[in-house]
Amino acid sequence: MEIIHVTYPFIPQTPEAEWVLAIGYFDGVHRGHQAVIHEAIQLAKELHARPAVMTFDPHPRDVLGQAHITRYLTPLDEKLKQFAKLGVERAIVMKFDLTFAALSKEAFVEEVLLPLGVKGVVTGFNFTFGRKATGTATDLAVLAQGRFVTRVVNRIDLGEGPVSSTRLRQALADGDMTLVTRILGRPYSFEGVVVDGDKRGRQMGFPTANLRLTAPYLIPRRGVYVVGVTVDGEPAHGLMNIGVRPTFSDPTPKEMLEVHLLDKHADLYGKVLRVSCLSFIREEKKFSGVDELIKQISQDKQHAEEWLQIYAK
Repeated sequence: MEIIHVTYPFIPQTPEAEWVLAIGYFDGVHRGHQAVIHEAIQLAKELHARPAVMTFDPHPRDVLGQAHITRYLTPLDEKLKQFAKLGVERAIVMKFDLTFAALSKEAFVEEVLLPLGVKGVVTGFNFTFGRKATGTATDLAVLAQGRFVTRVVNRIDLGEGPVSSTRLRQALADGDMTLVTRILGRPYSFEGVVVDGDKRGRQMGFPTANLRLTAPYLIPRRGVYVVGVTVDGEPAHGLMNIGVRPTFSDPTPKEMLEVHLLDKHADLYGKVLRVSCLSFIREEKKFSGVDELIKQISQDKQHAEEWLQIYAK
């Protein structure tokens, strides 16, 4: 997948191909976002064009002072990986700054979309664009004036609510990994580098890999999880603890992500682990001492192994 970073204003060039764009911020690349991208791929086939995605960086709400966002469901590099898996041929990363935000909806069409060679545009039902988000998907169809095709993907519902990034964030905060997986269509995953730790897990008989996230991923609820792990391209399973380890009463506690592999032993220091959250076991808890903690970890490990026997493919 080709990745292009664009800043407005840019010098228009004759497009080397015609494109169908799926446009959106797409944090999470959940099933609703996937539906928009799949529709763009289908429309590209119909129009004999090539499928692409336009996303924005940084988050528009952060730039406009509507929210202070420091953690993402899919930081940019992760988002681009998901686009590529879906079959997108080009990702256009539009820098979202105050100059771009000030564009009228008409200027967005005339000065951004058309110079990029769009033959079709696909958006979600709640897509807005232009200064103060005054443009809607309906406006986009009008402004196209027959120069490109527009399609809108309707809201996707799941159970008692919609598939949305807001609902996904809440499910992660609740530790509801079943709902998270259903919204995403895949387990929630992130990557981290294994860094040196204090070796407490090893001393208790459960060596752990301490992770430093490679990007500002949103961290799920504190507690213990069954996880899938990929290291050096090889799959494994494990336990992950997210928390401040209250049993040890550290003078300066900090949140840590620790992974204990169930089915392999290896020197992981310095390696990048991709961790997929499969099931929430229990919340973080302070124990009376190390012996009680070891007993609980043994029970967690048994729980994980039983869960994997039933659900792991």
